[in-house]
Formats: sequence, C-alpha cells, structure tokens
Amino acid sequence: MAVDYSTLKKGGFMRQKQKNCFSLRLRTVGGHLSAEQLAKIAEVADKYGEGYIHLTSRQGVEIPFIRLEQIDEVKNALEEGSVTPGVCGPRVRTITACQGSAVCPSGCIDTYALAQEIDERYFGRELPHKFKFGITGCQNNCLKAEENDVGIKGGIQVRWKEDACIQCGVCVKACRTKAIELKDGKITIDPAKCNFCGRCTKACPTDAYEETHGYIVSFGGLFGNTIHKGVPIIPFIEDHDKLLRVCDAAINFFAENAKPGERFQFTIDRVGEEVFRQKILEAYEHE
Repeated sequence: MAVDYSTLKKGGFMRQKQKNCFSLRLRTVGGHLSAEQLAKIAEVADKYGEGYIHLTSRQGVEIPFIRLEQIDEVKNALEEGSVTPGVCGPRVRTITACQGSAVCPSGCIDTYALAQEIDERYFGRELPHKFKFGITGCQNNCLKAEENDVGIKGGIQVRWKEDACIQCGVCVKACRTKAIELKDGKITIDPAKCNFCGRCTKACPTDAYEETHGYIVSFGGLFGNTIHKGVPIIPFIEDHDKLLRVCDAAINFFAENAKPGERFQFTIDRVGEEVFRQKILEAYEHE
C-alpha cells in the first residue's frame, strides 16, 4: 500500500533523509508545555526515537527518527500525556509568543492568553502557503514579531493625570524615545514619538497615567530565503475585538488572493499594498 506522505506531513510527520523515518512536529502554543507533557515527550523520544528532541526556532518541539510503522503507536502514547501532533505544509503554523505580562515586568499584554485564542481560531487552517503568527509583549520585541506574516506587539497608550502627578520627572527619564517633556509643572507627550512601550507608566510612583492596553500589528514579515520586516498599518489597536477583526481580514485576504506556494507579503505586493491596506482599515473601522 502506497504511503500518503502528504497526509502525514499535514499531521506533523516530516520525512527525513533516512528511509521510512520521520521527524514529528508537536503542537505547542506560545512555547508553553506542562511538566507532564514534557515528561511524556521525553518518554516517547526515548522509546520510539533516538532519545533526544529538537527545539525549533519557532518554539516548536520535534521528535526525530519515528519509524513509519510506529506512527499510530506514537500518536496514542503522546495522547496519554495530552500531547498532540502539530502541522506542516500550507496552513497556519505554531502560534509563538513570549511570556508577556503574566511573568515579565515589561509585558504590556497577556501574550499566552492571546496565543491560545489565536491558536483556537486559526491553527491548522488550510491556506495557499504557510502562515505564521507571532505575539510579543512589548517594545523589547523578544519574539521578533515583525518576522511573522502577522506580528502582534503589546503596547500601552497613556494619558497624563495632572491631579496625581508630583512632577518628579521619573517618566521623562524612563522614556527612551524622548516623547515626554516636563515643563512648568506639566507633562506633554509627543504622539509622533511615543511607541506605546509603557515605560513611563510602569516607572511612575503615583500612578499618574491612565492606561489603555492594546496592540501594534505588523503584516507581511518574512525571515528565510527572503527577509522582509512586517509593516503596521494602524499605529495602535486599542480594542480586542478590533484586533481579531483585523487578523481575520489579513488571513482572509491571503486565502482569497494568494497563489499556491506564494507567501503573504508577495501576495500583498502582487495584488497591491493599497488594496490590502483598505481591507485592514475596513475591518478596523467596522462596528
């Protein structure tokens, strides 16, 4: 009976150079695995592989040297530890994320919660080519959001509260873009310089800033044979539902317009940046 390599690849089993051997890519979300899952992965790698795993550049886990005849056994064994295979090929890949505000002092959003939501909404969706989401919690950009087809970066939009301010100047020193000025006892913020990093409000000793947590979304990132930094269209998305509408618009644009084997940025280039921009703005402004 012929081996359906396409179906195996769709299910996370990638052919190796060694005959009848596969490297199994596992499903992870935001680089998060429990101790129980890790123990089961180690057990399976030891029993069915060659006793080691490979950590990919996108927070993935792969178990090499799975034999063709062992594939069903491996899937059943992993299921016992709540571990499932990932995907390869032309579909939405692993959703990556930094640790975000749940752990990191610099984090502006809960990246893992958002990664779970994006995973549930899009993971494995069939598309003309692979499609990657990356979520980073702040302007430190540890996850390098702009390398992804859709990159989401957490941010904080601030508004000065005069009655709570003691004019200490800590926020002015904390601001790396020199967007804040203290003059004659008043704070002014230059919106053209503010990058929504949130360092001012995190440094303020008297909570003299009103905070709106939100997202900076970039589109069309590539980091492989072609390198292209993803570009934002909307400076700051302040609403969660608007974020999801914008993500829907981006992935639907790709699904409807891309040629087979064409990456997202190349689709944007071919169809037209202004056409894509209008689709994103329509999604953002829709009520």
